[in-house]
Amino acid sequence: MLRQSLSILKQLSSAPKSQDATELLHEDLVLVEQRIEPAKKASQVLHKKLLACMQSQPGLEADKRIVKKLPLMLLSVSMAESLKDFDSDSSFRRVLEMCCFMEKIVATMLADFEMKLEKEVLEPLNKLSEEDLPDILRNKKLFAKLTMDWNSLSTSCRFPRFLFVCLRLCLCRSQASTGPQAKQEGLREEVEEAWKKLESIKDQYSADLYHFATKEEDYANYFIRLLELQLGLHRISTLSSSTQKVYGEALRSHLRMSNREIAAPIQECIQMLQRTGMREEGLFRLTAAASVVKRLKTCLDQGTVDHSEFSMDPHAVAGALKSYLRELPEPLMTFELYSDWFKAAGLKDLPEKLEQFKLILKRLPVENYNNLRYLVQFLALLSQQQTLNKMSPSNIAIVLGPNLLWPRAEGESSMFDMASASSVQVVTIIEPLILYSSSLFPEGI
Repeated sequence: MLRQSLSILKQLSSAPKSQDATELLHEDLVLVEQRIEPAKKASQVLHKKLLACMQSQPGLEADKRIVKKLPLMLLSVSMAESLKDFDSDSSFRRVLEMCCFMEKIVATMLADFEMKLEKEVLEPLNKLSEEDLPDILRNKKLFAKLTMDWNSLSTSCRFPRFLFVCLRLCLCRSQASTGPQAKQEGLREEVEEAWKKLESIKDQYSADLYHFATKEEDYANYFIRLLELQLGLHRISTLSSSTQKVYGEALRSHLRMSNREIAAPIQECIQMLQRTGMREEGLFRLTAAASVVKRLKTCLDQGTVDHSEFSMDPHAVAGALKSYLRELPEPLMTFELYSDWFKAAGLKDLPEKLEQFKLILKRLPVENYNNLRYLVQFLALLSQQQTLNKMSPSNIAIVLGPNLLWPRAEGESSMFDMASASSVQVVTIIEPLILYSSSLFPEGI
């Protein structure tokens, strides 16, 4: 207690006439403190302006944003209703059909953009401006008040006689204090309490400022994320209106351009089939309406697939997946390894055959391997429902095999008859891949 009292007396004796709260802060924090108010103002104003730019109501799920709120979707619906009044040969009808479809695509992209904007920019900005920074400013206000209180007390206590009395009181604290001494004791305790409060809020406020300083770059990056999302929306729109296609594009090129590991048609179609197609009888064998398959392919080309629209027609989804595999410039299992696949499949000993398959799989380009693995593991799951969907590994191999492996137009076609490879021989390759997928593809599904 004596040491603490001496410390306070030393502070009193060396203190200037009065101190501003800022003067008590570490010099590194003075500049940081000056940024708090502008940061709060900028966050509030820009959050409000960004909200005004939103075309849908914040907080809604994607489907509700699209169906009920987005003006572009309402425009698409109006176009759909208007085209019904025209005959099928009308130019108006054809153009309105196309515009209706495109406006829906744009609305879907915009809804996705606004959901990401809300989650990754608006919500963090709102928390910063309404919670984090106001908490710091409240501590700043309290720090300033306690500094004023301390200045008032220290001003009244800055006389040698008073210091002498306080020191004497510290040494004789165990003795009873009455009269003037009791008043001096009370004043000393008041000074001590004021100093403790000031030190406590100073530490808290300093910690707040240091935290803001370390997080300032993260806060600023909210606006970088805004630009990234806007740029992404622009790129999607540009790709949607360009001639860039997914169907017929080389696998490696598509994956590089889209920054994906699994090709969009393979991944999107499999996800839809897992939802509604696993028990569908004759999946991949029965054909779907050509118009629906064509529309799904267009959506996959443009990167704007609405799963809820196509999931209820699993045969169309399966048809779009088969079409993608068939339209690849090179089969997923590659021209280079064509003869090796057939040589391995001709082996009578099953363990030896599977071992050769493993060696061939290791020779596949990594892009081809990843996509083949993803597809085959799904087909293995599909075959587990064969009592319902009638698609055994053999049946799947018959209908999908020709879309996974075929010879070049020249050269190897003389060694293996293309028609045969597309029917009987290829089954001896694809069926074991499905049956023994867990062994051949040890990676998790």
